Amino acid sequence: LDSSATLSPNSSMTTKELQEYWRNEKRQCKQIKLLFEIPSTRIVEHHSSRYVMYKIIILQTGSFDSNKSVIERRYSDFEKLHRDLLEEFSEEMEDVTFPKKTLTGNFTEEIINERKLAFKDYLRLLYSMKYIRRSKKFIDFLTRAELQEAYGCLRGGQYTKALEILLEAIGLQERLTRGNPVAIVPTLCAIVVCHKDLENPVSAFEYGEKALSRLRVHSSHRYYIPLLETMITLAYELGKDFLSLQEKLEEWKAKKDPIRVSSLKELAVREYVR
Repeated sequence: LDSSATLSPNSSMTTKELQEYWRNEKRQCKQIKLLFEIPSTRIVEHHSSRYVMYKIIILQTGSFDSNKSVIERRYSDFEKLHRDLLEEFSEEMEDVTFPKKTLTGNFTEEIINERKLAFKDYLRLLYSMKYIRRSKKFIDFLTRAELQEAYGCLRGGQYTKALEILLEAIGLQERLTRGNPVAIVPTLCAIVVCHKDLENPVSAFEYGEKALSRLRVHSSHRYYIPLLETMITLAYELGKDFLSLQEKLEEWKAKKDPIRVSSLKELAVREYVR
């Protein structure tokens, strides 16, 4: 597990909560293996520029199609990833080759097909290396563009569109950050915000519970209190037990100096601001 995911369980947890916590931790240790395919490309003409977009399908081994993710990246995205990884993992990247640009013929079918195969092998090789597979730079390459778009929609009040992208992205993000369950909390909370603003309290509460379970032993996390406050509101609205959530909130407040805490929505709209 990554160091950020190995905090000791909270001493105030009940036996049942502790058992559930360790069951979750055990499940998180099991590595999910992913496969990368690049079945097609498209040439994009944008103002004065022209480039090739590579369609990347990411599959979980031994799973049905429902567990696949589809993203698009261009040559310059791969190039930036390679530069970034060379800076941080020079030793591991020593024997990793990267397809070079050519002076001419970049848009010929032959060159594009060569690069499709080369980029497929490149991703497969990177994923096979544990420290690179877990690195923020590799995970960002596969998820950041979609998450940035989703949060941009959220900030613009396009909650339906934001929700659609977030639900597509979170499956891949979760599989990539398997050893660090807290990593997907911001995305889960953004989904809560979208559902809440779209007046889907049942779905908002469902995703809020998923986020809260990942923060059970991370009560100092910046999302913990805003999420707890939102969950109390949702639980009251849905006629669910909100007293246990209220007790956790009061317990936290008793331990901390009174400070202004941002709302869940305020936190969400600040994510991925360039």
